[in-house]
This record gives sequence, structure tokens and C-alpha cells, in this order.
Amino acid sequence: MEQKHLSNQALAVINQYLNFKIGKAVCSVPYFNNKKTGSRAALRAFIGKGSPEEIAIEVETILLKNRINRELLTDHDLKKIMTDNNLGIECSGFVYHILNAHCYSTNNDSIKKHLNFPECTGLLGKIRCSFRPAENCNVATFAHDSNSQTISSAQVRPGDIITMTNGGLEKIRDHILIIHQVDYLNGIPAKIHYSHSIAYPADGLYNTGVRQGAIEITDINQPITAQRWTEGNDQSVDLLVQRAQKSKTEIRRLRF
Repeated sequence: MEQKHLSNQALAVINQYLNFKIGKAVCSVPYFNNKKTGSRAALRAFIGKGSPEEIAIEVETILLKNRINRELLTDHDLKKIMTDNNLGIECSGFVYHILNAHCYSTNNDSIKKHLNFPECTGLLGKIRCSFRPAENCNVATFAHDSNSQTISSAQVRPGDIITMTNGGLEKIRDHILIIHQVDYLNGIPAKIHYSHSIAYPADGLYNTGVRQGAIEITDINQPITAQRWTEGNDQSVDLLVQRAQKSKTEIRRLRF
């Protein structure tokens, strides 16, 4: 079986979110729900759009301010401090920084040079998006036809995204996953490995955040929602699949 991955730089960013470390403590970066906090103009790390480095700086500042010894932190302490201080990453911010690292690795430039922001209108809107691209990039931005195009399961490769939009009457929030690895059997995708940031009801307050899963392609001719998804416990992945089935779920490839 052949395996293909994102660039090493992009994989490193995923690992920094998945195994975020301060002192001896390690945890996944919590999920950030901007809709719940209503933050808009704060630092990127406090609105779910920060890079691992930016989040780490703010954690260190909090520890210093509260005279907490970083070397005595437990994994749970770290997760709790981040969650209680609204330090986390939402799904599109997570994908933005991974793809930005991949873009630098493969094209030697940043993702913001290629993204269109259809929701940023007027002069002020365009200026805002130009200076704060990560903050203004959401799932709809990635899923817009000016930035990406739909592809089939048979065409999938690392760096592609899975978008869930237009949740309909149930008002399901948009969501996005990034494909970091694909396993091929005789040149045909057999398993898709993805990363994302999410909060499941069973997570409670302190167990949300970045995680990974896989989609086994059982029938290449069926939509992605009809394949076999695995991630953590069965209850969580069932909720993710239900969310995908109730949304407009597509595999998309960035045009750049």
C-alpha cells in the first residue's frame, strides 16, 4: 500500500496543535467557539485563529502573570488554563495555518497571496481581509468556488479539504477537515486520514480540541458520507457523520 502525506512542515504544525507542549505538560489545543464568546478584534490566539507559536506566547504570559511554575504543570492543568482563558483553535483557523505551512513548503509563499475573500466587501472590508487574512478566513471562504473546486473520492490527495456547509433548517455550523494522508491500493484511494478541531457533546468542558480520524473508502463510487469513518469513540464519529450527512459535504481542492 502506498502512502502520501502533506509536507513535513505542514505535518509539524498539525503535531504542534495535537501535542501542544509547555514545560512537561502536553495536550491538544482546545476547540474555540467564536460564536459563543463573540470576540472579533482581539489577538488571533484569543479568537480561535492563532498559530501554535502565538498560542504558546499567550499561555506563557498567563503563567508569568499568575506566578505559575511551567515545569509543574500537568497535562490537565495546561488544558484547563487554555480553556478557561479562551485560548484555542477553531476548525478553519486550524486548516489555515496548516495550509499556510504547506504553501510555504511547496510554493515558498503564503496562503494569503492566493485566497479570495468573497465575504469581505467594500474598501474597508478588503483592507481588513488584506491585513488580517487568518482572522477573516472561514469555512465558506475555503469552500467558495473562487478558492477551491469539488473533486471525487477517486481523485483525493493530501492537502485536499472536506467542507460541511449549509446546515439548513437545523442550523448546523459549518465545519472543515484537512486531509493529511491518503493510503492508496493499486493507485486508488483506500483510506483518507484527516485532522480537525472540534467539540463533541461528550467532551465536556476540558476535552475538546484537535484530533484525527480516518475514512475507509468502501465504495469509490459512493459519496464521502457513505464511507466508513473512524475517530475516537463510536458515538463521536457517529455525530460527525450525521453532521456531514445533514450538511453540504464536499471534498474540495484548493485552486492554488
